Amino acid sequence: MAASLPVSPLALPLPALTTVSGVRLGAVAAGIRYTGRTDLVMAEFCEGTSIAGVFTKSRCPGAPIDWCRQNLPGGKIRALVVNAGNANVFTGKAGNETCRLTAFEAARLVGCKPEEVFLASTGVIGQILPTERITNALPDLSRTLKEDAWEQAARGIMTTDTFPKASVRRTTITGTPVVIQGIAKGSGMIAPDMATMLSFIATDAKIPAPVLQTILSACTVDSFNAITVDSDTSTSDAVLLFATGAANNVHIDDSTDPVLSDFISALKAVMLDLALMVVRDGEGATKQIEIIVRGATSNESARVIARAIADSPLVKTAIAGEDANWGRVVMAVGKSGEPADRDKLAVAIGGTTIASEGTVVEGYDETPVIAHMKGTEILIEVDIGLGKGESRLWTCDLTHGYIDINGSYRS
Repeated sequence: MAASLPVSPLALPLPALTTVSGVRLGAVAAGIRYTGRTDLVMAEFCEGTSIAGVFTKSRCPGAPIDWCRQNLPGGKIRALVVNAGNANVFTGKAGNETCRLTAFEAARLVGCKPEEVFLASTGVIGQILPTERITNALPDLSRTLKEDAWEQAARGIMTTDTFPKASVRRTTITGTPVVIQGIAKGSGMIAPDMATMLSFIATDAKIPAPVLQTILSACTVDSFNAITVDSDTSTSDAVLLFATGAANNVHIDDSTDPVLSDFISALKAVMLDLALMVVRDGEGATKQIEIIVRGATSNESARVIARAIADSPLVKTAIAGEDANWGRVVMAVGKSGEPADRDKLAVAIGGTTIASEGTVVEGYDETPVIAHMKGTEILIEVDIGLGKGESRLWTCDLTHGYIDINGSYRS
């Protein structure tokens, strides 16, 4: 299905990708659901690779989420297997057995414990995943893994995505060069509730699992947890971070160690890149929307208000129609349930203040706002006027394309 969709007008080209020492990847067409495209990805990691992960808070998670949660405390990974087209969700004992058999086969091929194999699935919910198509394809796939197959992996995990998503940064830890590189998939069923979609990020830095986990959880807040496409949280959301240790940097045992500051900044940049690519590939999207809320009673309150604006179908359709209907923003602030005062509220679009202190500003000229609405990157700013709380979220517009894609998703 993904191959037949027109590429998003907001699509970004892949950056110049590199390799991450200690990681080999590959993709193959296993025929899980799609025809004529890759749909099964495998990665192998060197011994000693540590892992961190964040997962969906959905109360109806997929079997791969349960498998990963169960094995994450071990802190080690040797292999990753990801399939597209079938989410292995709401598949009962059969879904659990698929995870077990897949992990055991990958472990046999790599020479590790099944508990050191992590799994992810994405696609249709409620259909039994044909295990044998995965286990039969893994032997040949494992023999073709390469250090430079990151693009193939990015394409192999796509579902309704219209372009592959990847990001890379280089930095140092006490003078030792390290690289951070990641891929992601996501287009619909996107709303932040831990993380969103699937994303796999690797670094050659040497960082123990507990420190890696603290860093990943913190960086998720303003990246994957700061985007929404359609307000729906997936059953399969997972973000995994791997540290191979090949760079052999200085030993680190505390996430607050100042030597990690540049690394954390680079990781944040990679994660935000990937998160925004998901927004730009939102199903049917034609515009990326940035929402900034200031002056709330707390940062948490500001985030709730920003989410109310970002998830509002009325706001999103107005932007799709290039209608500067700022009243819908006011509506969304009011419905959020958070503290707000109509007579202290200010709203700006594209840097032009439209309303302040409960009414339209004197002499307001809509011309620059109309011009801004015709662009592909829209900025909405709201000042609540009650405190110092701030938050920033990103979303996309809501068009007929979203209905067209989701109305025929299983056909």
